[in-house]
Amino acid sequence: MNKKVLFASLMMFFTANCTLYAQDDIDIDEEDEITVTDENGDEEIIDLPEAMTYDLDSLLNLYMNNTYLTEDNNCRMKDYNPTFSREEYIDRLKRIPAVMEMPYNDAVQQCIDRYAGHLRRSVSLMLGAGNFYMPIFEEALEAYGLPLELRYLPIIESALNPKAVSRAGAAGLWQFMPTTGKQYGLKLNSLVDERRDPIKASYAAAHLLSDLYKVFGDWNLVIAAYNCGPGNINKAIARSGGKRDYWAIYPYLPRETRGYVPAFIAANYIMTYYCDHNICPMQTRLPLKSDTIMISRNVHLQQIADVCGISLEELRALNPSYRRDIIPGTTEPCILRLAQADVNKFITMEDSVYNYRTDELLNRRATVAVPDDVPTYYHHKKGRHGRHGKYDKRHKRGRDVAPSKKKRGKREAQVTKKKGKRGTAKPATSKKKGNAAAKKKGGKKKRR
Repeated sequence: MNKKVLFASLMMFFTANCTLYAQDDIDIDEEDEITVTDENGDEEIIDLPEAMTYDLDSLLNLYMNNTYLTEDNNCRMKDYNPTFSREEYIDRLKRIPAVMEMPYNDAVQQCIDRYAGHLRRSVSLMLGAGNFYMPIFEEALEAYGLPLELRYLPIIESALNPKAVSRAGAAGLWQFMPTTGKQYGLKLNSLVDERRDPIKASYAAAHLLSDLYKVFGDWNLVIAAYNCGPGNINKAIARSGGKRDYWAIYPYLPRETRGYVPAFIAANYIMTYYCDHNICPMQTRLPLKSDTIMISRNVHLQQIADVCGISLEELRALNPSYRRDIIPGTTEPCILRLAQADVNKFITMEDSVYNYRTDELLNRRATVAVPDDVPTYYHHKKGRHGRHGKYDKRHKRGRDVAPSKKKRGKREAQVTKKKGKRGTAKPATSKKKGNAAAKKKGGKKKRR
């Protein structure tokens, strides 16, 4: 596939979304932006990625973090952020083993300061949570032959929160928009959202990044396009006079994308040199190994939790793609992920699981009887009976129902009254005679 065909296919779904992370017109708080000074001393305001503004408490309350991460009480580092010279930062960035270019400038410095200062506790949490997710990211990136430093992209996308949803509707660790996710094989319906599945979303993201690199051939342009869409990158390239360098097209990019690549460079820096900034990773107790079972019937996670004695929150953490705790196995075979110790328990008690509280938890009816012993409301055609409907009782048990005596008497009285009116009407003989006389004389009747 040549670049033009690939770019056209990418533009088909990026045009609707504009971006995976999604640019939007929502007001930006002061904490969502930074002020950057260029070499000439001019200042400009750029937006930070949304994940850099997440509340720490919301991350701590996630099941995996709350269950398997704890503060390291043995950490002897002083809780303060030391300052370093500009040359020290430049040297450290150069020493990161990476294929991607990671230069230093004021925008990068501002993002490093944000991670090392205001977000240092979030960094501590992400260093611990990385033990859950980094092996998954690395495996997906290796499958497509991509640079492993891209494993830190979900840090600026979602802060490693698999339940993250952006203001514009992007979801999951890699923040896929609905159309983009579907384009790369992620199912999305009322019951299933595979954008929240760490494994499937990681492979979809690696596939997308690989396609973007085939179009742009520069990794900084690739991750910028991942944020704001290839269309905006091509517009910026055209406005810059055809330059295909992120920092050359920087002034022509959307505000958030101007902060996106600096934030990515800062994420790589802080995840490598966190010790130099006195940040202690949270201690990680790795969860038990898990295994999968194919489910071919509808089942609610609550049924599995109650019958097998498994925590509902653990089931949700292991199966994040099921939006309403329902596995729709009847539609097509679906995957249930369980801890290895619980797999045999589920297989042994599978029938009991399916029969437990089924009418209550899976109460979607397959058939519904139509009642035939109550009046049915229907509408007449507008030209015949106006806009108002009538109650139709004629269909009851297939027979016409005669009106009650009271109604029958009322109708007869109305008919009699109408007939009486017709009987007292004056005959129009004078008018007709006058017309006839006028015709005989050859004259015309005057119109008033």
